[in-house]
Amino acid sequence: MTELRSAFQKLAVDGVQGLAPYEPGKPMEELQREYGLTDIIKLASNENPRGPGPRAVEAARAAAADLHRYPDGNGFRLKHALAVHHGVAPETITLGNGSNDVLALAASTFLGPGREAVFSEHAFAVYPIVTAASGATARVAPALGPETDMPFGHDLDAMRARVGEATRVVFVANPNNPTGTWVGREALKDFLRSLPEHVIAVVDEAYCEYADHPGMPDATEWLSAFPNLVVTRTFSKIHGLAGLRAGYSISHPAVAELFNRVRQPFNMNACAQAAAEAALADQEYVRASVALNTEQRDRLRQGLEALGLDVLPSAANFLCVRVGDAAAVNEGLLRAGVIVRPVAGYGLPEWIRVTVGLPEENERFLRALSAQVAGD
Repeated sequence: MTELRSAFQKLAVDGVQGLAPYEPGKPMEELQREYGLTDIIKLASNENPRGPGPRAVEAARAAAADLHRYPDGNGFRLKHALAVHHGVAPETITLGNGSNDVLALAASTFLGPGREAVFSEHAFAVYPIVTAASGATARVAPALGPETDMPFGHDLDAMRARVGEATRVVFVANPNNPTGTWVGREALKDFLRSLPEHVIAVVDEAYCEYADHPGMPDATEWLSAFPNLVVTRTFSKIHGLAGLRAGYSISHPAVAELFNRVRQPFNMNACAQAAAEAALADQEYVRASVALNTEQRDRLRQGLEALGLDVLPSAANFLCVRVGDAAAVNEGLLRAGVIVRPVAGYGLPEWIRVTVGLPEENERFLRALSAQVAGD
């Protein structure tokens, strides 16, 4: 097996040979198999703990009656709903199998051997993956220091300093995963203004709906000012549709047309399209989810700080907390039936990321973590 693995690896393109696959949060079923537990909570993958709204569920159920038919490959209805929602033209929208799909489209379209991508240290793991897979070179900017207002967040000056003639894509996560930190409106706008025309700026706003902090930008407002801007969004987080994989980008129509050349046919299934359209229309559900998250994020932060732990600023639906021996703490939490996300793979070996859950889930996590911190 080892010899075959080595032989096949040599056949792979250069970018794939040194690539490590993305590791998602541990599924509840896997923990059940490993530890024989049945009472489990998952706070590892930044999902909406309320689940999808009833209107989205009903729309997906209705669409399932036609599963023998291919979905609308152009996503006409969803694109037009998104166009109305954002005040843009439908031809600016590219649908994806989650926003990860659109991030990969940006890399497939604009990166390759001899080209470079710029992103921050501690940024979303998909950026280095799609960069390496394309054969491009990653130029990773150091993050802000722990003494700053946004510890381990994006240092836009350091990122700009790494943009050169070979740069074709810059990735900015706002808010950032896994830190939860964010970039303010004027700082981000100045950064976009400073980029050369040959650079595509991808602003990843997967968690933007949760960001209720003053000065938090909505990059979709700047699309007319910056033709090289691509804004990505997802239905996986605030809308609770992670299991259906629905995301999209908004960009200049010329960029969207290029994305459509390389995207897979039918890359968003019929149930996902129907549920996403219904979820977009259910803004009351969105507002209730944001309100719960804001309340419980504050409560969770207070509980963590009461344990004497450092917690990063967050405008998202998760917190990044320093626990010391994160691997040991994570193991103890798993044995208590609590799944969180260690972030050593993001260069933060002493930290874990915890999704803001329902009140009872957050309390259970705090109790389990308290036992670990106390050494019980």
